[in-house]
Amino acid sequence: MKKRPTILDVAKQARVSKSTVSLVLQNSQSVKAATRDEVNKAIQELGYVYNRSAAGLRGAPSGLIGLIINDLRNPFFTEFAASAQMEFARKGYSTVIANTDEDPEIQAQVIDSMIEHGVSAFVISPTYEEDSCAFDRIQRAGIPTMQVLRQIDLRTDLFPFASHDYTAGGVLATEHLLNLGSERIAFVGGIKDRPITMERMSGYYQVMVSRGLPVTAFYERPSRTYGREIARRIAADHSRIDAVICFSDLVALGMLSGFAEAGVRVGEDVRLIGFDDIEESSLSFPRLSSVRCDTQAFGTKAAEAMLSWVVEGKRPPDTQRFGVELITRQSSLGLNA
Repeated sequence: MKKRPTILDVAKQARVSKSTVSLVLQNSQSVKAATRDEVNKAIQELGYVYNRSAAGLRGAPSGLIGLIINDLRNPFFTEFAASAQMEFARKGYSTVIANTDEDPEIQAQVIDSMIEHGVSAFVISPTYEEDSCAFDRIQRAGIPTMQVLRQIDLRTDLFPFASHDYTAGGVLATEHLLNLGSERIAFVGGIKDRPITMERMSGYYQVMVSRGLPVTAFYERPSRTYGREIARRIAADHSRIDAVICFSDLVALGMLSGFAEAGVRVGEDVRLIGFDDIEESSLSFPRLSSVRCDTQAFGTKAAEAMLSWVVEGKRPPDTQRFGVELITRQSSLGLNA
């Protein structure tokens, strides 16, 4: 039996991308007439049959939502994705979840594939890239899209952005440490000059500068491994540092290990605060103080906002930030807390 032609066969025959073929099949007006003619010619020559029953999910009461996450290995993002997916499921929507692993090429590939499969909307925690080509393709396809937790496209009139008030969290953490008597406070983790790093560091920076105190930062992709390494380096080469605010709980948990290896008592010799308040923060020893972002509630609210947009046409605000709180535990208060 002859193999049934696929959308990839059509793309190859017409010498275009599969996303362009998908746009033609969806009758998008963003495709040039000449390109549309070439695609339709290839469809006729190959005998390709468009599965309109699958495509018809778009806009239907039980459509598909594309949920794209930059790093599902990180419990912070996993909790967000799980909460959003559960809310979509409660409202009768299926969710296609993809992990891009901080790779712009994978992100672009995943977006193209989900457009082809007819998602009703996108919720994206994006990886960073130098251009917005992937979001341009979403715009041409006319698919409602929210950026969450990270923003890479500044066109919030097209792609609304929702996140936490990271600046306020940094202020809370820094003032807490200063009130406990710390003065040589460092910020650890995050890739230098990345918007998310600058956001999470901004509150710390503002408070330290306003008090005339030195700002010390150690930048690197946030991970447990880096946290362990930098803790050992601080213990050896920067012993005057008496407190640390971390980019994320993963960095802070790694620092707990590194300081323990170096014989530094967290909560006594050095005070430590993480960011996110993942579940493990309350289970570690010493228990980790952290800026709680309530990611579970945020995931639910993000899903609700997207469903209001898709179902009722109520577009979310261009930019929205949700409150945070500081949860204090042994790592900043001391082992007897």
